[in-house]
Amino acid sequence: MTKTQIQVPEELFRELRTFAKQREWSLAETFRRGAELLLQVYPEPPKPEGAAWAPPTSSKVGWKGLSAAQLRDAAFADADPRLV
Repeated sequence: MTKTQIQVPEELFRELRTFAKQREWSLAETFRRGAELLLQVYPEPPKPEGAAWAPPTSSKVGWKGLSAAQLRDAAFADADPRLV
């Protein structure tokens, strides 16, 4: 384990100290748990600004094996008759 020193605003320190006492945790344990929670909530680093966004892909979706005509027929078969 690594020992370190940090600086926090006084109000935040008081709130964290109260939070830790209520749970019978040390301040070190409170900070460790907070750091672990941050890593769970934000698992990936943010992408650089300006990077092009692309939707996720999957090989298990789509209309494989259907011709354009079969796909059109399937779409019309699911259509609401009041809208056709």
